[in-house]
Amino acid sequence: MSERKVAAAEESLLARTASSEGKGKGERGDAAEWPVADERDSSSDGQTAVEPVELDLEELAAKAAERDEYLALAQRTQADFENYRKRMAREAEAAQARGVTRLARELLPALDNLERGLTAAASAEAGADEQLIEGLRLVQRELLGALERVGIDRYGQPGELFDPALHEAVAQQPSDAIEAGLIVEIYQAGYRLGAAVIRPARVLVAA
Repeated sequence: MSERKVAAAEESLLARTASSEGKGKGERGDAAEWPVADERDSSSDGQTAVEPVELDLEELAAKAAERDEYLALAQRTQADFENYRKRMAREAEAAQARGVTRLARELLPALDNLERGLTAAASAEAGADEQLIEGLRLVQRELLGALERVGIDRYGQPGELFDPALHEAVAQQPSDAIEAGLIVEIYQAGYRLGAAVIRPARVLVAA
């Protein structure tokens, strides 16, 4: 009777063990059927997320390059305009100087004749019309003043050092009273506009 009990107990244990193994296999089977995330899918999602960032960076770089190009163009345009403005100012100044020089050359012969007339009247006999002489001198002063106002200077005085850039030597004369190379007499006054000589002074130079 005890042997039967032992055999029954063993059969019961084996049955429970088989039942447990069946359940475990079922659970493992269910687990095997669960979906597994594909690593390639996750990698693809990461790459897709990176691509828009790279595109944004490329677009920003292109815009920065375009901005630099426009800035360089604006700077070149500004420099060209500044050079043009300076060139036009120089040309206008040069044109004005040419006009003043031309006008002065037209007036100087009349001014020379006026000066000769005053010199002749001053050396004439007493009885010359003093009012007429004074009127001529007034005209002379007004003409010289007009030339000075436009920048034309009259130059040339006895005793100055002869300068071939400013003077024209009409003749040379030995002199014990004046050092050689100095101007003895002014035959015709010189005129200049700034550093440009309109007409050199014609002079007599001590030898």
